[in-house]
Amino acid sequence: MAHAFDREYWEQHWQQGGSGGNPPNPYLARETAELVPGTALDAGCGAGAEAIWLAAHGWQVTAADISAAALARAAEQARAAGASERLRWVEADVSRWQPGRRFDLVTTHYAHPAMPQLEFYDRIAGWVAPGGTLLIVGHLHTHGSGNHPPAEASVTAAAITARLDEPAWQVATAEECHRTRTGHGGEQLPLHDVVVRATRRRETRKAAEERV
Repeated sequence: MAHAFDREYWEQHWQQGGSGGNPPNPYLARETAELVPGTALDAGCGAGAEAIWLAAHGWQVTAADISAAALARAAEQARAAGASERLRWVEADVSRWQPGRRFDLVTTHYAHPAMPQLEFYDRIAGWVAPGGTLLIVGHLHTHGSGNHPPAEASVTAAAITARLDEPAWQVATAEECHRTRTGHGGEQLPLHDVVVRATRRRETRKAAEERV
């Protein structure tokens, strides 16, 4: 069954509880450890765990999500964490919204807007400033039965990196990982992840002159 991933879908998801209260994605700390904090965008931030973590570690964060319920929960958690001053929450459909600027870090964690997944990653890649970082954490596309994300919401590392052309991007991480997370009832939940981190190369003077 195909999912719409539109405003109604996500508002219902978060009003019914969603997956708020989880710690920030473990790949975030690992992949940003060597980055100098600057401006960051969390596209499809959900309950805000990653955005709040970034703000607590010195980043000036814009966090956008289509769900008002998710953002309300995120803002409450940010206040409790004392991280509100470095955060700006934006209620927006990231498949249509334009931030109007570029960022030193653009990241997304399991976000599924109402557009093809790889096209969404193309879209947010355009918001990375020269010299900045793109960090994608998504659901790995797997085969077989079981509790897997729908095909339209899953990808492979190769599919993502194939869209990051070599002259413009330097890929630092392209992994497909398997881990478990403890659910709210104490059960162990298997997760199959894809993690891609890439740096947008700074344009050389020669390239700029050639482009003109």
